[in-house]
Amino acid sequence: MAFSHRQLNGTKAALDALSAPSSITGWRVDDAGNTVVVEVNRHTRDASADRFIATAKSVSPAVRVVEVDESPTTLYDTRGGDAYYIGSGSRCSVGFSVTGGFVTAGHCGRVGATTTGHNRVSQGTFRGSSFPGNDYAWVATNSNWTSRPWVNRYNGTNITVKGSAEAAVGASICRSGSTTNWRCGTVQAKNSTVNYPQGSVSGLTRTNACAEPGDSGGSWVAGTGFGQAQGVTSGGSGNCSSGGTTYFQPVNEILSVYGLRLTVG
Repeated sequence: MAFSHRQLNGTKAALDALSAPSSITGWRVDDAGNTVVVEVNRHTRDASADRFIATAKSVSPAVRVVEVDESPTTLYDTRGGDAYYIGSGSRCSVGFSVTGGFVTAGHCGRVGATTTGHNRVSQGTFRGSSFPGNDYAWVATNSNWTSRPWVNRYNGTNITVKGSAEAAVGASICRSGSTTNWRCGTVQAKNSTVNYPQGSVSGLTRTNACAEPGDSGGSWVAGTGFGQAQGVTSGGSGNCSSGGTTYFQPVNEILSVYGLRLTVG
């Protein structure tokens, strides 16, 4: 059966009105093949994908299904623990993705400071920052970047953030940062006040996981599968050669102060 160009475009328009699961990677008119091609990721194909395909085929017999090996992604992903650069010089680490950007440490940048990503591509602008007193900030990212619910584990895999349930004193905790990568320890105390040269910061959580310059702002995670966001690296003493003490700014306070929504998976 041959379909006119108008019929094929009509079928595609009908599919455009449907809600597709993530395993459906896209659809298009194939004029040479006289079909409307629906692509599905063979590795993530599931019942919801099959339902979409069944609906698509009911729209028109012109629909042809093609399995592909990968799903498309946006240009760059915002991921906890990755490096970013402030202005023309200093480096910090992404804390956690939020809708429209990410949270990080306040001492990393002031409101209005611009950032580039780990790849030096234009990234965003600090929209909120508080330091000393607190040590939190958030960066609004531009259209080059998409917020993802991930933290870089620096072993070729990501942690998927599920929420931000606070871990208890004594709990195991890990952090991700662009200098010393993935490090772990335990929660030693909460609501600590730290007196930095720039001034004191209160409400920090103390840990025995190490960190070094450049790890600032990076992610702290705990809980099952390390899926619960805890905070962003503030500072500390020691290093990852001899060991040390590191403090983080709890993430739930940052989300509350700026009215941000954590990106979860």
